[in-house]
Amino acid sequence: MTTIPVNGPAPYQVTIDHNLDDAVADCAAATGAAKVMVIHQPTLVEPAGRLGAALEARGLEVVLAPVPDAEAGKTLDVAGALWDRLGEETFGRRDVIVGLGGGAVTDLAGFVAAAWMRGIKVIQAPTTLLAMVDAAVGGKTGINTAAGKNLVGAFHEPTDVFIDLDRLATLPREEIVAGSAEIIKTGFIADPVILERYEEDPAACLRADGHLPELIARSVTVKAGVVGEDLKESGLREILNYGHTFGHAVELRENYRWRHGNAVAVGMMFIAHLAASRGLIDADLVARHERILGSIGLPTSYPGGHFDDLYSAMTRDKKNRDGNIRFVALTGAGETTRLEGPSLDELRGAYAAISRGN
Repeated sequence: MTTIPVNGPAPYQVTIDHNLDDAVADCAAATGAAKVMVIHQPTLVEPAGRLGAALEARGLEVVLAPVPDAEAGKTLDVAGALWDRLGEETFGRRDVIVGLGGGAVTDLAGFVAAAWMRGIKVIQAPTTLLAMVDAAVGGKTGINTAAGKNLVGAFHEPTDVFIDLDRLATLPREEIVAGSAEIIKTGFIADPVILERYEEDPAACLRADGHLPELIARSVTVKAGVVGEDLKESGLREILNYGHTFGHAVELRENYRWRHGNAVAVGMMFIAHLAASRGLIDADLVARHERILGSIGLPTSYPGGHFDDLYSAMTRDKKNRDGNIRFVALTGAGETTRLEGPSLDELRGAYAAISRGN
C-alpha cells in the first residue's frame, strides 16, 4: 500500500493499493454518514454493486446513481437530476457521495457534492488512469457548457481518494495510453524521472506489472505537492495546466469526441513549439516531447485548417488575464514559466508546426 498526503486546507490522503472496496466503505462509515450515493458510469454496474454491498455491510443506506458515459455526463441537466435524486432520498449534510468512474464522473460527483446543501463529503474512487492521476486528486470539480470545458465548477476537496490498481486490468490499451499523457505532463513540469522511465522502456510504462504503479505514485505525488500549496489555482497550481490551453480547444472543436489525454498530448506539442519560438527551450526538448509521446502511441499533431476555431476556444481559457492568452511553458525539463500574450503570428507558427503533413 502507498499513501500520499495532500496537505491543503482540508487535508486528506490518496491510497494506492489493490482490492480497495472495503477501504472505501470503511472511510464512508467513519464520516458518520447514514446514506451514500454512488455515482457511476453505465459500464460500472457490477463494480458499483459490489461497492454498494460493502457499504451496506457497514449499515449504510446506498443509492446507486448511473450517469451517461464520459463528457456526456458532465452537463447541468445530469447534475440537476442528481440533485433531485438527493432530495428525493433525503440526503443531509452528514451524508456522502462516492464518485466511481473516470474523470468525467469524479468531476461531476465532486461538483454535485460541492453544491448540495453548500457542500457535503465526497470520496473519489477513480477507475481510469486519467482519473487516478488527474481528475480525482486536487478538489477541482466541474461540468461543461457550450462555452467550454469545466467553466462551471467549484473547488471541493474529497474526504479521501482510493486508487485501486486492480481497475487497470479492466481498461483497454487506448485508455491507458490516453491517461499516460497526464503522467508525462507531470514529468515535464516537475519530475524528470518520469520521462526517463518512458525513454528506458515505453512498453513497461503501460503495464500494471511494469512501471505503471510507480508512475501513478510519482504523478500523484507531484499533483499532491502542488495542490497542497495552491488549492484554488492562484499561482503555482497553474503548472498542472501544461498542454491544456490548446488541448481544451481541441476538445471543444471535436465536441469532446477526443480523449482528454490525446488532446493534452497535442497541446504539449503546441506549447513546446511556441516556447521554442520564444527561445525558452531548445529544439532537443521539443523533439523529446515528440519522442516520448509518440513512443506510447499518443498523437503529436493535429490537422491544419482549423486555426480560427482553435484560437476562439483558447481566448476563453480560464487562465487568461485582461484579454491575453496565457500558457504554462517550460524553460527546461522540470522547470516552468508563464508565456503571456503571444502574437497571432506566434500562435499560427506553433499550429503550423504541429499540423505539417496533415
